[in-house]
Parts: sequence; structure tokens; C-alpha cells
Amino acid sequence: MANVGAYVSSDRNLLATFMNVATLVGVYTIPAAHVHVTCVLANVNPTAPYRGAGRPESTYVIERLIDDAARELGRDRVEFRRINLIPPSAMPYRTAFRVTYDSGQFEKSLDQALQLADVAGFAGRREASRRRGRLRGLAVVNAIERAASPQPEFAEIRFDPSGGATVLMGTKSQGQGHETTFKQVLHERLGLDPDTVRYIDGDTDRVAFGTGTMGSRSTVVGGSALWLAADKVIAKGKRIAAHLLEAAEADLMFEEGRFRVTGTDRAVTIVQVARAAFQPAQLPPGLEPGLYETGTFVPKQDTWPNGCHVCEVEIDPDTGVVALLRYLVVDDVGTVVNPLTLAGQIHGGVAQGVGQALMEEVVYDRESGQLLTASFMEYAMPRADTLPDMVIGSNPVPTALNPLGAKGAGEAGTVGALPAVMNAVIDALAPLGVRHLDMPATPERVWRAIQDASR
Repeated sequence: MANVGAYVSSDRNLLATFMNVATLVGVYTIPAAHVHVTCVLANVNPTAPYRGAGRPESTYVIERLIDDAARELGRDRVEFRRINLIPPSAMPYRTAFRVTYDSGQFEKSLDQALQLADVAGFAGRREASRRRGRLRGLAVVNAIERAASPQPEFAEIRFDPSGGATVLMGTKSQGQGHETTFKQVLHERLGLDPDTVRYIDGDTDRVAFGTGTMGSRSTVVGGSALWLAADKVIAKGKRIAAHLLEAAEADLMFEEGRFRVTGTDRAVTIVQVARAAFQPAQLPPGLEPGLYETGTFVPKQDTWPNGCHVCEVEIDPDTGVVALLRYLVVDDVGTVVNPLTLAGQIHGGVAQGVGQALMEEVVYDRESGQLLTASFMEYAMPRADTLPDMVIGSNPVPTALNPLGAKGAGEAGTVGALPAVMNAVIDALAPLGVRHLDMPATPERVWRAIQDASR
């Protein structure tokens, strides 16, 4: 049952509710599943997509249920997950909700996360917390999400007569570091020095079109469009290079920014070819001058980023304050273009998930309907001191659904954060008899749960 707010103005209001129910089965071999969603109109602010847009909630449901089931059955939570994981040999795997996971090594991510987080040493750390009068909890959860939906994206590469290159992208950077990422893609494909490449996005006077940045799609779809445009540059450049080198096209190979005659040291660079492209006398007969190409890419289906999150919390039973002590993520986002920007995406995503799990809440007065959390004086947000130093690991399993092998990373951190934090909180409180706690796990709510359990 989903509260969608006071009115529905477009599909955006329903996106978080309906688009991501497919991941309710997680990364597990669940042979049969059914979901029914009832949307309720209420006198509150209408809903709209937020980082994860329903994927965190779907992961929250399945991963909370698994912990509850393991506790009821007296099973180890990690091993209970392990025996139900979809094996790599089953890929591509069609789930009970009729979506296909094309690739993934879920058990490998789990094992890597257990080792990096030193889960084997948790019992000792919990005992140390107990001696200090604190409650310590651990969560190990698996997350998967759909990303980079099949919508077209555009890229263009323009060389000028001096040999300089300009990249024009239909996606729009919102702080993710697109300029760095796309220049790296161009360097990988054409061998161009990133410092010499001009980058343009968001300018509708110069960029032909673009679907934009959303749904963890920019690298997957935009980067693939750029890759296709680079392929066209290479194809035309090879014809020009063959003419310049007086060789057959079939005898040329392109690598590290150079067209070279196979088996010789005779070569020309892509920059030399670009300059020649604007000199008709240096072109083969019938070839149009200039070197500028576009690429438009549409994926066949969604990609499926996945990973394993491990969270440790410590709770002060006298105040209900929850402290995050450790947080680790091992992610499979396919091909990693830039590890630094990827880590930034994961950090930011986890922070937003932690905010929802521990403190963020829209509160209305029950009598008047007045919004009580109308500013950041009342609406709590995570700060730097809310989070520990996060450890980010990687288990990249490239997808065959796009030329880069990328799966999308912008929302991966948030998708696993909700169950990771809340399962850790419940694990810390379980020895007291607490079995359930709704988000956000504010100090007051945790303290009241402790008091209720003690009675």
C-alpha cells in the first residue's frame, strides 16, 4: 500500500511505486512471486522519483524478510542467503516477475564483502561493545536494481581543422563528473589526451538532442553513444589514413590514437588525420571533407547493477542514539570507467539511504495538517559526522548489453543502504526482544522500542 500524496499529475508520481517491484525477489532463486500494489491519495505532498526511485524499498522488503525468516528458523542469516542465491551458471536468469538478469556473480560479491568487512570478527567486537554498555548489530544484505532503461541517448565528436576535438553529450552532469568519465571513454577509444578535448553538455543550441541524466543511465547509454560515434570516426579516419600512407584500408590497424600499417612502423595519428580531413587535396576521391560524427544508442533492455552491503551499528540503550561504526559495499556496476567517481557515487548514495533509515521524515500535524518539517531546522539530514569511513570494493561483471559493458552506478549506494542500516539496528536490539522497527530509526523511536521490550 503506497501513499502517493494529494494528486497524480504524471507517471512520475507512480514511478517509485510501480517501476521497481520486479526487484522484490532480489538476487534469489524464488520460483513464484506475486505483488499487488494499492496506491492511496492522501492530503500530503505528492510523491516523485528520488535516488533509487523504489529500488531501495524493494530491496528493503526482501532483505528484511530474509533476516526475519532466518531468525524464526534459527538459521545463520548469511548462509540462509547463500543457499538461495542465483548461481552464475543460471545467467541469464528470468525471474518470477518476468525480468531477465543478464549477468552477475552474487556469491562472489558476498564472499568478498564478508572478508573485507571482517564479519568473522564481529562476535568479538559485539562483546567489546557489551562491556561498555552498548548494543552492537551487524547486517549483510544483497542488493540489485534495474538501471539504464531503453531510451535513446546522443553523442557527437567534432574535430576542427587544427585537429582539436569537441565532445557534445545529450546527458547533463549534475555533479557526477561526466566530463571526466566521457573524456576517459574517448581516450580509451581514440587515444586523445583528455586535457585537449572540449566538453559541452546541456546546451540545446549546440547539442542535437538528449534524453538526459536519470535512472543511472549516463555512462551506460551516453557512454555507449559516444563509443559508437568514435567507431564512425575511426572508420572514416581509416580511409583518410590509408590514402595518406598509400596503403590498403585492410592493412591498417588503429590503436592508441594511431593508424599504423600492419607489420611496419609507418603510421599517422588521429590528430594528423583530422587535420588532413579538412584539406581536400589530401583526401581520397569522393570522400566528404571534415571529421565529425554522431552516435545514438538505445539499449535492448535494462541493466542490473548489484552488490553486497555490510553495516555495523552501535546503540546507546539509555538514549536510543544509533552510531554507524562500519559500512562496506562491494558493487558490480559492470565495467568501471573511473574508480574515484564511482566511489563518490556510492558514498553519496549510501548517505542518502542512511538519511532515510535513521532520521529523515516528513511530519504533519494530525489535527491541522500543518507541515511541521518545513525547513532544515526541523527536517533532519545526514552530515559528515553521521557516517564512518566507507570501504568500497568492486566485483565488476561486464554486461553484453552495451559496448562499454557498464551497468550504471548512480543509485547503487542508496539501493542497499535502507536494509543494511535497519537490519543492523534490529540485530543490535534483538537480544532485548525487539523484532520490528519502522524507519526512521530516530533516537526516540529506538528508545521507545527498548522500553516497550523491557516491559
